[in-house]
Amino acid sequence: MKVILLKDVPNTGRKNDIKEVSPGFARNFLIPKKLAVVADNESLKKLEIKKKVESENATKELKEIEAIVSKIDGQEIEINIKAGKEGQLFESVNKQKISEHLKEMGYNINKEDVVLETPIKEVGEFPIKLKFDHNLEAEVRIIIKGSEEK
Repeated sequence: MKVILLKDVPNTGRKNDIKEVSPGFARNFLIPKKLAVVADNESLKKLEIKKKVESENATKELKEIEAIVSKIDGQEIEINIKAGKEGQLFESVNKQKISEHLKEMGYNINKEDVVLETPIKEVGEFPIKLKFDHNLEAEVRIIIKGSEEK
């Protein structure tokens, strides 16, 4: 029996795959749990349309991300934070702070996109990578300036 998988099924296939499975497996497991539908002409047409829409959306998303990467790559971001006399910061700069500064500059960057192994705890310049969907990356330079406590 041919079925179209609606979700990933271990040891069977991935979402939107057309698979030949035993009728019992399809009727007793896949179809009742809404993991698959029978592959008839109507469902195959729906699958074609769905794949086309998903492809168009992925292309559109890729273009949007490429535009963001081309604008942000190489940017310098200054962050002013209170620091001691020797350059140690009173608070660390983490992914969230970097993401917030980028949002203030007009870039919609999530903190999950920022690659930072440990928070920055001193004054200086630091190269930071940003990883996006579709394996796109950008690099920005974070400049931490300390303002002394008075």
